[in-house]
Amino acid sequence: MKWHSYKLIANSNNAGVVDLVFDESCIFCKIVRRRAPASIIYENESVMAFLDIRPLNLGHTLVIPKDHYVDIFDIPENLLSEVHILSKKNSLAVKKATCSDGISIIQQNGKSAGQDIFHFHVHVIPRFERQHMPQFSELKEVERGKLDDMAAKIRQEL
Repeated sequence: MKWHSYKLIANSNNAGVVDLVFDESCIFCKIVRRRAPASIIYENESVMAFLDIRPLNLGHTLVIPKDHYVDIFDIPENLLSEVHILSKKNSLAVKKATCSDGISIIQQNGKSAGQDIFHFHVHVIPRFERQHMPQFSELKEVERGKLDDMAAKIRQEL
């Protein structure tokens, strides 16, 4: 892994610059740096929420720290708290936007626990009555347009 520090402009008027750490081989780090597409729901200087490209249900969101931390054993407690605060806010918005019956919050640590992207992340998944929970590896990619439309609906509920 190659770790780097870089400067990210915090907003469009260049009012702030934030130092972030990233892994150049990590897809989530690429999303943070806008080197990979994503349907972004929310971001601030330290955390981001975007739709999963292989959702269990449309509205399935990933909440991440912008800095690269592998898992719960790696992430600082204050940043872990920010991720979970955004996960709660996002849960309320996803539930409203999808009219789901409930929300599953999933966070996996290590390959044996099912983690397949080694950048700390929390899954916020809209759930419906009598729905089977498949493995993440069984899920199919969804068209970007559908993801962008759902991201807009969730943003309206934040």
